[in-house]
Amino acid sequence: MHKFSLLLIPIFILTTAHFFFSDDHLPIDQIILPDGFSIEVYADSVPNARQMALSPSGVLYVGSRQEGKVHAVIDSDGDMTADEIYLIAEDLIMPTGLTFHDGSLYVAAVSQILRFDDIDAQLNSPPDPVVIVDDLPTERHHGWKFIEFGPDGKLYVPVGAPCNVCESDEIFATVLRMNPDGSEREIYAHGIRNSVGFDWHPETGELWITDNGSDNISPDPAITDNLPSCELNHALESGMHFGYPYYHQGDTPDPEFGEGRTADEFTPPTLLLGPHVAPLGIDFYTGGMFPEGYVNHAFIAEHGSWNRREKIGYRVKLVHFDDEGMAIDQEVFAEGWLQGEDHWGRPVDIETLPDGSILISDDFANAIYRITYSEDG
Repeated sequence: MHKFSLLLIPIFILTTAHFFFSDDHLPIDQIILPDGFSIEVYADSVPNARQMALSPSGVLYVGSRQEGKVHAVIDSDGDMTADEIYLIAEDLIMPTGLTFHDGSLYVAAVSQILRFDDIDAQLNSPPDPVVIVDDLPTERHHGWKFIEFGPDGKLYVPVGAPCNVCESDEIFATVLRMNPDGSEREIYAHGIRNSVGFDWHPETGELWITDNGSDNISPDPAITDNLPSCELNHALESGMHFGYPYYHQGDTPDPEFGEGRTADEFTPPTLLLGPHVAPLGIDFYTGGMFPEGYVNHAFIAEHGSWNRREKIGYRVKLVHFDDEGMAIDQEVFAEGWLQGEDHWGRPVDIETLPDGSILISDDFANAIYRITYSEDG
């Protein structure tokens, strides 16, 4: 059992000064957005900010990977800028993923899933977490998780491959599905190398999964720079297999494990997102602030490449869907965290606020940004 810090500790409380939560030290003027959109810093002192979950009362919970902590970020005066950060738990193993459901905060910490009950009403004295799952694989390679509840009321939990490319036990390279109490666990999707983001189309209710492609597929840098692509996969029913480790990007057999396999054994990705762009959080936009053309389309945060000779990613994409709920194309929505070969930020997750603006977490800059739209620019 890992140690938990259950005393809620206010780290920064903003009154009249704007030192911690400001645009002063982050070069957000470098972010390029479509006409009418603006970006500001919502909070800039959130250590290693990864997945976000917003409670009905407006408390934003944020996980981390390197810090091992979970924070609550609060806009207490309603000015759409955070002014309080509280430490909810610490000494966890990569608590990247979290989600809010029926008054409880669920946190994924590699082999465990924890539940903090009635957390919003107990911010001054958080409850002890209930351990609902404690037997997931302990491997840390791709062991951090993005978790979310689906429209069926089930909790979806990915288990990444414990390697770059390998054959492994059945539970790896999957997305699991279970009841909120951890019971009736099953494998929903196979052949998903490492998903750190998924969401359901608001009209069709079908699941869309981002997947990070493999690295070092060839000793030739010119090949491994551009193959394979990261993927957007459409898991419209249970049991589908998306190819890993046998096929990459739907049409490229793995040099070691692809022998004797054919592409038609597997479901190909609906969209190729680019080689090594590292797509993480995906969020279908259902807010009322942005123009109508954004509704029911999806934003994807690209964390960015780490081993290409020329970096790509470090941006937010917009994926367009047709009237039948199928992804048809993509475009860059926000970029500028990458300047030449240097980056000052890495987008991770996207969350829509009740006013229709969106939040973007950044685990490199320890920040959360807010993007708004106005016809006046």
